[in-house]
Amino acid sequence: MHIHKFEKIWLIFGIGTLVVFLATVGIGAFAMGHQPASNIQTIDPEKVLETAPFDEPGLRQVGDNQYEVVIVTSAFMFTPNIISVPKGAEVTFIVTTTDVVHGFQIAGTNVNMMVEPGYISRYTQTFDQVGEYLILCNEYCGAGHHLMNARIEVVE
Repeated sequence: MHIHKFEKIWLIFGIGTLVVFLATVGIGAFAMGHQPASNIQTIDPEKVLETAPFDEPGLRQVGDNQYEVVIVTSAFMFTPNIISVPKGAEVTFIVTTTDVVHGFQIAGTNVNMMVEPGYISRYTQTFDQVGEYLILCNEYCGAGHHLMNARIEVVE
């Protein structure tokens, strides 16, 4: 079988491009430490409200200027709905849901999680500016989705 000179050039160019692309993705994903989560926490979605720490949602101090906020999402609401933290506090959000997939986004920050039934989502954020931050559900969860919000008050 005879392959024309230009076909060989394009074949070599295409395979070379593929090798460069795969090498770039491989280096970016593994050598730089980007790996899938290895310690995913799960929870029985039917027993969320009976399982610690979700049986007592809210804010608790865990260290010097370090806080944990346990939040349960359910049909069109976040529990608790209003959270007050001091300026400069490092806050770890621990979130799960009792029903369907919800979103957890804090406007004006990098906090953005998908909250899925049966899984526990975590994100740590430091609040350096005083003010109110809006928590939104950014995953469509039903007819009352547009009403689903909460807020964080950062105080001196």
